[in-house]
Amino acid sequence: MASIPTVLTSDELMDKAFHRASKIQKSGATVFDQKKKTALAKVTASGDIIVTTLREYVDRFPRMEKENDFFPELVDIVIGIDQYKRSLGAMNWAANRAEKLKNESLRNLRRTKDPAYVESIRSGFYGRLSSILRQISKDLMFLQNAKNKFRTMPFIDPNVATAVIAGFPNVGKSKLVSVLSTAAPEIAPYPFTTKGIIIGHIQDGWRKYQIIDTPGLLDRDLDDRNDIERQAILALKYLTHVLVFILDPSESCGYSMDKQLALLDSVEKGFPGVPIIIAESKSDMFKSSSDRFKFSAETGENMDELTQNIVSRLKRVQFEESE
Repeated sequence: MASIPTVLTSDELMDKAFHRASKIQKSGATVFDQKKKTALAKVTASGDIIVTTLREYVDRFPRMEKENDFFPELVDIVIGIDQYKRSLGAMNWAANRAEKLKNESLRNLRRTKDPAYVESIRSGFYGRLSSILRQISKDLMFLQNAKNKFRTMPFIDPNVATAVIAGFPNVGKSKLVSVLSTAAPEIAPYPFTTKGIIIGHIQDGWRKYQIIDTPGLLDRDLDDRNDIERQAILALKYLTHVLVFILDPSESCGYSMDKQLALLDSVEKGFPGVPIIIAESKSDMFKSSSDRFKFSAETGENMDELTQNIVSRLKRVQFEESE
């Protein structure tokens, strides 16, 4: 994500523009010529600062190109996409109004031959420019708050095939992500989970895939989740190409197999059409009599087979999407 600028308040923006303009002093052939040239320069400088700054906000804040995608859904949950678009639209409106006002004031200054009118035009420009900025003061504050929230969002590439890990706490999800990852996984804040999201990568030749654990999101029954978490799961659907559900048959995680299988049923209903790999962890501690795949991230038992299964599914998904 490109660097987002700090958003000034309307007062800070006016102070920046008018302080810069206050330092301008032009020379002229006569007192009137000097006064006129100085006023022209002040109006140009202050207007340009406001216009350039507002347009920079519009250009450097992330664009929501597609509605049905992970990032816009995430922005809607965390920030509120409708207000976000309205506030960026307000920046564009204010920049255009300020540009028009500046050009009108410059034309009036160039035409006038009345020394008293020069100061009137300049002060009138300052007043009307301030009025424009006051009208977008709430939008400026909203965008600064949005900027702070953008900084907390994890970087997840929606163009990279992704496996999401699900299951109750302590079944071995985080350990699995750590073992599967080719480098130390990143732990990043996630706005709608109780803990940081864990993002790792699996390297397969020149291809790279994402593997993600979302603590506090996919470890409770759908009925127990609040509205924000349910929206988050909807957003996560756009990202999830393969879902890996981990069961702990030893029940050392603190949850019975009946509860774990009930959660599996809930997750399957929440991700219809998404391929699901079901695997039992902690095979070094306990092996059930089921025919489900068994592995131990602790000892490495069957980890190569599990990794290959995940990579094979992700590769298949990526191939199908590129056709």
